[in-house]
Amino acid sequence: MAQKQTSMPSGGWKELKYSLVLPLLTIAAFLGVWELASRLGLVSASLLPAPSQLARTFAEKLSQTEPDGATLGQSILSSLQTSFSGFLLAVVVGVPLGLFMGFFEPVDRFVKPVFEMIRPIPPIAFIPLTIVMLGIGFKAKMFIVCFAAFVPCVMNSYTGIKLTNPVLINVAKTCGASRWQIFSQVCVPSSLQMVFGGVRLALSTSWVTLVAAEMLASSSGLGYMIQMGRMLARPDLIILGMLLIGVIGFLISLALGALERRMAAWRAMR
Repeated sequence: MAQKQTSMPSGGWKELKYSLVLPLLTIAAFLGVWELASRLGLVSASLLPAPSQLARTFAEKLSQTEPDGATLGQSILSSLQTSFSGFLLAVVVGVPLGLFMGFFEPVDRFVKPVFEMIRPIPPIAFIPLTIVMLGIGFKAKMFIVCFAAFVPCVMNSYTGIKLTNPVLINVAKTCGASRWQIFSQVCVPSSLQMVFGGVRLALSTSWVTLVAAEMLASSSGLGYMIQMGRMLARPDLIILGMLLIGVIGFLISLALGALERRMAAWRAMR
């Protein structure tokens, strides 16, 4: 009996090519041109190290603590710990606050003036005051990261509630739903897409702000490693830190996107 041959549909191959193969080829071509330009002397290796030099620095920093006093793994762990602590605190406080502000008018009137006053202030502007109040360390970094992530969490949650379809609210009222049931069972599920958009924005903002905080108010982390590379004229450390920040941020964004798709599927089933 002839065995059935299974093959991936042409559409599947095309999707795989555009989503995975082409980006990898683009990155490989970019690194190849960069390496070639460095070896041919078109760019100074002391200013822009070749990818091969960055690979050697990466391998060395996996076990060596010089010059910033921590291995690469310790620096990454320190940055992730601070980033997620501030980010989670901002989500736990900011998302419910934005939802309540969007639905309950007394809360909106009470909180919005203060929020609108502090919202335009850049998180980095708090660094000098934070150093004076909390010193240099985990608490100072977490506060700065939390403030950076807090604003988009509140804004998107607030907007998500305001964009709830009035027809759904009126139907719920007609069916005799209480005000709390309308809020929890109609408005909150309807605003989930906007909420997740705010959470993703908050995550990227907190990750970027963390680097600035670690460069000015820290003694550990990837931002501190970049700062030490600048002070010691080590561009390989600077570029390695930048690349790791970008890669980790990209992976975190992918993970949050997958969680968002799962939540969207759950919402569709509901």
